[in-house]
Amino acid sequence: MRSESVKKGYHRAPNRALLRSLGVTDREMDLPFIGIANAYSTIVPGHTHLRTISAKVGEGIAAAGGVPFEFGVIGVCDGIAMGHEGMRYSLPSRENIADAVELMVEAHRFDGLVCVGTCDKIVPGMLMAVARCNVPAVVVTGGPMLSGYTAGRELSLIDIFEGVGRVAAGAMSEEELAELECCAMPGCGSCQGLYTANTMACITEAVGMSLPGCAAVPAVDAAKLRIARESGERVVDLVRENVRPRDIITAASLRNAVRVDMALGGSTNTVLHLMAVAREAEVPLDLDVFNSIGEQIPHICHMQPAGPHSMLALYRAGGIPAVLQRLAPYLEDCPTVSGLSTRTIAERAAVTDAGVLKTVDEPVSPAGGLKIVRGTLAPDGAVVKCAAVPQEMWRHRGPARVFDGEQDAMAAILRREIDEGDVVVIRYEGPRGGPGMPEMLSPTSALMGLGYVQVVLVTDGRFSGGTRGPCIGHVAPEAAAGGPIALVREGDEIDVDLHEKRLDLLVDPEALEERRREWKPPSRRIPGVLGRYARTVEQANLGAVQR
Repeated sequence: MRSESVKKGYHRAPNRALLRSLGVTDREMDLPFIGIANAYSTIVPGHTHLRTISAKVGEGIAAAGGVPFEFGVIGVCDGIAMGHEGMRYSLPSRENIADAVELMVEAHRFDGLVCVGTCDKIVPGMLMAVARCNVPAVVVTGGPMLSGYTAGRELSLIDIFEGVGRVAAGAMSEEELAELECCAMPGCGSCQGLYTANTMACITEAVGMSLPGCAAVPAVDAAKLRIARESGERVVDLVRENVRPRDIITAASLRNAVRVDMALGGSTNTVLHLMAVAREAEVPLDLDVFNSIGEQIPHICHMQPAGPHSMLALYRAGGIPAVLQRLAPYLEDCPTVSGLSTRTIAERAAVTDAGVLKTVDEPVSPAGGLKIVRGTLAPDGAVVKCAAVPQEMWRHRGPARVFDGEQDAMAAILRREIDEGDVVVIRYEGPRGGPGMPEMLSPTSALMGLGYVQVVLVTDGRFSGGTRGPCIGHVAPEAAAGGPIALVREGDEIDVDLHEKRLDLLVDPEALEERRREWKPPSRRIPGVLGRYARTVEQANLGAVQR
């Protein structure tokens, strides 16, 4: 056991003395030491209940013959951070989380690890850490929030973001918005739809790093406590069996995760996060995998924000095991932390609501939920949640409306300075230029709330999993790196063709070269975390990881 390096032999007497001060007994000195990385806090709604879940994990570890040691991990609530400077810190927090977990695991020589987290960058950061450290591990995701409710309809956070646009359009009063604000988020858990947090929970289960059923169980359901307890028990078995994350996170299991992502129409952020996890696991994964799988896997579940179904509906339909059952002909058989293979989980699963989980023969759409587009505006690729784009907007050509930052774009949108048919370009918001690649939920929701139906938004920043409509993000190379998006001028024609997976700037190449000669990268002093991140971050097509 790794932990023997801190507890065996006379020369480790000082180490043991410190362990004894924690209450570790003689018997426990011979047992596996298991770390619990807990993202509990009282500022993130998805994490306020994790203290209880982590306690159940600890019970399971002790019952199975291990010794649990809990430590804290930070977490940013993207919803609270949205629309202001705080959002620049969200993606960099992923790297901080991965580093923090690695530091604790390696410094204390834990034999195994259970990661307890819920929200957008926390779960990806934890997955990166377990792949990096490669000690036996299980991930327990905290579960989605129950839907809000008012006047006979269910609510989610996106209703509030889009309500801002409706107030600006005069279609809703501030008093009505305040009423929704008080009803939409009824308690703990991740935001209700298939936004980034819940998509990453589904991806974690699909790749095999969570126990079957974990992702969709609501935060307040007792089933989550049982899964937490079982996860604690299971990690001790994994230590004894020497089953490590890199035995689970393989090229095949990552492809399965992409298949589930496509079937559900998940967040565009999963592209960034899966690329980052693959890099930590030293497994090859590139953008072309998403398109090749997207052409094979139909979209079978119409989830919020584009569709009607919440995570609670997915849970009641059978959760991720039921999704695997639907996708069984396409799956590769891979091991999981449960000890069951992917296909075994699929065979044992049942779909309990065929209205939520369609069949592959009669899907919501024959195409997967995400596409990678390329072209003269995005030579290294960009990402769009095509499952959330109306069919009539899969092809569009329009004049560019160019903004060097989200705030200027948001102000123009709310002033109704955007016309139907426009292509709104928001640049210098990429990994390096933002820095931090902030999400654009505020402008995309404002466009929806104001009633725009023929406006495309293109950015080198990111979109929230709650974004819907013709929104293309992760444009690479970004503007700060001299990508073509830096050369776009007001009124340039931009052509979007999701059928052909194209995003083109219709400007003569010679004119673009002339613009490039005139272009100078912006120069500004960026202190602290963001400065370090900007100096070391890779482009979005490489997962926006730090070098």
